[in-house]
Amino acid sequence: MGLGSWWRGGSAADRRQQQNDGAPLSEQAVLAIVAQQLTELGGERWTVEGALAKGPGSAAVALAAPHGDGPSHLDLSFLLDAGRPQETAVTDCVAGFGADSEAAVRRAVEIWASTTGVTMLELLAHNGRFAGHIHPADADALPGWHAIHGGIVAWGAGDRHNAVQDWTVAHPLLPQLAPAFADGFGRDALIGVKVFLGGRAGEETAEVRVDGVVHEQASKLLLGLDWPRVTEGTAYARTFVLLVHPEG
Repeated sequence: MGLGSWWRGGSAADRRQQQNDGAPLSEQAVLAIVAQQLTELGGERWTVEGALAKGPGSAAVALAAPHGDGPSHLDLSFLLDAGRPQETAVTDCVAGFGADSEAAVRRAVEIWASTTGVTMLELLAHNGRFAGHIHPADADALPGWHAIHGGIVAWGAGDRHNAVQDWTVAHPLLPQLAPAFADGFGRDALIGVKVFLGGRAGEETAEVRVDGVVHEQASKLLLGLDWPRVTEGTAYARTFVLLVHPEG
């Protein structure tokens, strides 16, 4: 299903200790990093044109209004059709860390590309090259929905830095989160779901965002699941799922 991709960096403590020195990157510089990552992933050239990183056909990526602090916190909107941004945008946020602003932004874009970016590229390609398709009848589906599941990336510190990622691969999240989504969504197609979880025992983080907005009920449900709470070091995982459309 293409769920095994991963990326490993420093711990949350490392992130707090590292300073993002230097001036924040310009919009053009951030979009250039996005274009480079997507070009390397997909093999088709992405370029920066004005306020967009533009790819094959009508696809593009724009910077959305940020909701977090710091130059390495990015809100990115993948536009399936740049001419119809309201109808075709899938927005997600991501944060990175590094020795300076550029390194932190590059790390953030790398994480986004490995989870959200590959999911959107798979929607365009629809051939299983970039991410896995989950059909409504599959055991790991959100009942009634066709979904595309991006990579599960991991980072942390210590011997068990990948413990949460391993658990997430072995325990598909969509059926576990399904009760929180019983009331449906704000639209009937192209629902972006980001999942972030991890930490250490006593310092857990669990967040589910739907179309870029925290879903309180799903986040609370995620926090209550039995994923590993490591006692030494830290372990985090992040993934992204696109609910493409319902199938009855």
